[in-house]
Amino acid sequence: MHTPSHPIVDVVGVGANSVDFVNLLPHYPQPQGPWAKMRIRRQTVCCGGQTATAMAACAALGLSTKYVGATGTDANGRRIREELRRRGVDTADVVIRDATNQFAVILVDETTGERIVLWDRDERLILRPRELPAEAIASARVVHVDDVDEEAAIRAATIGVEAGAAVTSDIDRLTDRVEDLIAAVTYPIFAEHVPLQLTGESDMERALRRLRARHPQLLSVTLGSRGAMALDGDRVIHAAGFRVDAVDTTGAGDVFRGGFIYALLKGWPVDRILRFANATAAASCTRLGAMDGVPSLADVEALAGSSHGE
Repeated sequence: MHTPSHPIVDVVGVGANSVDFVNLLPHYPQPQGPWAKMRIRRQTVCCGGQTATAMAACAALGLSTKYVGATGTDANGRRIREELRRRGVDTADVVIRDATNQFAVILVDETTGERIVLWDRDERLILRPRELPAEAIASARVVHVDDVDEEAAIRAATIGVEAGAAVTSDIDRLTDRVEDLIAAVTYPIFAEHVPLQLTGESDMERALRRLRARHPQLLSVTLGSRGAMALDGDRVIHAAGFRVDAVDTTGAGDVFRGGFIYALLKGWPVDRILRFANATAAASCTRLGAMDGVPSLADVEALAGSSHGE
């Protein structure tokens, strides 16, 4: 591994960001009946996006963090850059394009915290592999990627692995390149539906074991309120979720990955990594918004040390 001229950073995240228009509703929307039309209880604008939120979570937990992604020249683009800087995330290598920033309209059911996300992203915001700051990525202890711009993600993962970094991921969808992305990272972390759809299995453990035939790494999957599961070699580990009064589940999976990265850098065993990441995600659900829901290390440690996940 070469010695980088860039200062070593704990985490470099390569991927998506968003400005979210969050609407708190009295009930989950339905196409017919009394909940087909309802008044918005509360409306707020928050910053989010998979990797941007994960980096904000890492920074809140005390890690040195850099974000790499494409942002717009509009007010939303300025907002996301300013918010990341305010949270202590290095944005020196953020790309700025003459385009509107990615945004989302999020509908949150105040009774459960569950949400619907409606989003849009200008094609001009696609991050290209040649735009990656290779030396900065190679200087990181962990490289984190999502599956929004897969070519850039695979390239960033490759740079990280070649430099000896751990590479974590947010894999949320099935594409033609998803298997290549899984193979490129050292710690693939899946959304719940992905292993099932990739393998055609209806049982998560069987799905992970089928994926094991193609991918020898630690395989992890988020399970929402049920916690998380991992396949470590031949051993299946399930960490229960924490019981909290959920206000908004937006960004919980992204925050989970921030907690996972923190615990990974601590060198903890897999079961403790999952428990800590579950606590980080659960704490985020008690607040409205993605980045606005990012908890402090003290909040996470208090929840992780409780019996609420038992």
